Amino acid sequence: MARRTFNQLLTTQIGNEFAASQQYIGIAVWFDNQDLPRLAAHFYRQSLEERNHAMMMVRYMLDRDMDVAIPGIEVVRSQFSSVVEPIALALAQEKQVTDDIKALFAAARVEGDALGEQFMLWFLKEQVEEVASMSTLLNIAQRADNLFDIENFLARETVGDSGRDPNMPEAAGGAL
Repeated sequence: MARRTFNQLLTTQIGNEFAASQQYIGIAVWFDNQDLPRLAAHFYRQSLEERNHAMMMVRYMLDRDMDVAIPGIEVVRSQFSSVVEPIALALAQEKQVTDDIKALFAAARVEGDALGEQFMLWFLKEQVEEVASMSTLLNIAQRADNLFDIENFLARETVGDSGRDPNMPEAAGGAL
């Protein structure tokens, strides 16, 4: 099988980011339906963040005069048997995205694409925060004596919301 180019991988990643956004909506809706508003709000915000990541990639491709295609996504999961299950899914998803971003960085390096490497550096830094915050949330959920302990933790702590990063790439159409 031929090695996929940076541009091909970036197109795939746009789809992955939109899929992550939709999956986070599925998780948020499940938490909303369980009357866990802080968890729901957390994942609604995560959904917007993933959407913005996809649109940053679109903007980058437009700015570099690359062909842009928006891939479709599979159906997302929206039913869970416990509060830990969707958070564990989110952590697994973030770890996969980290691997995908590392592959994008490596492809840019192999191709001698310094601009592609530089663009991916922001996403690599972002993934460190994403995996760490989701790991923390999963640990809290696994240790909680009741669901309100998780809600109180989210009310008290800043989890995955470090504010606007001045080095964040521009999103096509603007970040939401």
